[in-house]
Amino acid sequence: MEKLRGFEIAKGWEDKDIHLPERKTAHSAAYDIEAAEDIVIPPFTLGGKPTLVPTGLKAYCQDDEYFILVNRSSGPKKGLVMANSIGIVDADYYGNESNDGHFYFQYYNILDHDLEIKKGDAIGQVIFMKFLPIDNDHATGIRKGGFGSTDK
Repeated sequence: MEKLRGFEIAKGWEDKDIHLPERKTAHSAAYDIEAAEDIVIPPFTLGGKPTLVPTGLKAYCQDDEYFILVNRSSGPKKGLVMANSIGIVDADYYGNESNDGHFYFQYYNILDHDLEIKKGDAIGQVIFMKFLPIDNDHATGIRKGGFGSTDK
């Protein structure tokens, strides 16, 4: 079977009981993603960095596709706000040399106390999408790293 798009366990997470994402209904657009480990997110402070929540997952898709990481609708009610609003993950992030394509969610906690996330808690969603290049697009670069590497 040809691989079109899907999820795999990232290197180093194979023995951590990571669950592959599933859609919950036939008409759901997104795949629910779980936290790969227990983590505590401190309350937001000005100048503070977001907390990276590991998923233990990598995802593959076609060259003209990408996937977005989005918050769950219940996220803000629970105190979770994504630092980057949405995360865009390009097809060539999969299997990259620096982190194998392991994707994380970046969260701030807007509550006034620590927020505990337990392994297996639903922390976000993934939606696969197509993209359309513009006329005279001459992109030829090759990804050399993982998270945040395309502008280096």
